[in-house]
Amino acid sequence: MSDTPSTMMELGTEAPDFKLFDTVNNQLVSLDDFNNAKGLLVVFMCNHCPFVQHILDEFVITARDLQQKGIGVVAISSNDVENYPDDSPVKMASLAREKQFSFPYLYDGTQEVAKAYRAACTPDFFLFNENDELVYRGQFDDSRPGNDKPVTGNDIREAADLLFDEEVKEDQKPSLGCNIKWKKGNAPEYFDG
Repeated sequence: MSDTPSTMMELGTEAPDFKLFDTVNNQLVSLDDFNNAKGLLVVFMCNHCPFVQHILDEFVITARDLQQKGIGVVAISSNDVENYPDDSPVKMASLAREKQFSFPYLYDGTQEVAKAYRAACTPDFFLFNENDELVYRGQFDDSRPGNDKPVTGNDIREAADLLFDEEVKEDQKPSLGCNIKWKKGNAPEYFDG
C-alpha cells in the first residue's frame, strides 16, 4: 500500500466533462446526465485498493443517502487493467452487482478523465454543486485501514449538507489511498511516483 494524497483541486473549479461506459449495463454516462441533480459526487476508486475496500460498504450506503437528497453519484476507475487485472471492467461490473451499487461504475481506459480531475489516489472524492462548481475535494472520513477509527463518511455527508446552504467549508482534508495505477508512460505531471 502506498499512501498517496489528493491533489486538492482548486475549489470553484468547473467539473470536467466525461463520457464513459458503465461497466454494468454498457450505457454511456456523461456529465450532462446529471444536469438536473442538486449536485454531483465523483469518486475515483477501484476494486483492489485496500483503502477503497475499507470504506466501500459505508460508501454504498452514503451514496444512496445522497441520491435520495437529489445528489448524483458516479464512480470511475482509471487503473491500468493490464497490470492490475482485478480492476478490469468485467470485475468492476461484478463488484457493482455484488455490492448493489445504486450509481454507475465507469471505466476510464484512456485515463484522460482522471487527468482532467487531477485524481491521484483511490478513493479520491470530488463534490460539485448544481452549477458544476467544485465545493469539496478530499477524504471520505478519518478512517484508514488499521487506524481503528470507524468508517462513517462524515466528511462527505457534511460537505453534501452544505450544498444546500451554499456555503463552502475551506478546511478540507485530503483523501489518502493507493495511487492511481498509471499506464507506462501515461502518468501526469502532478504524479511524483
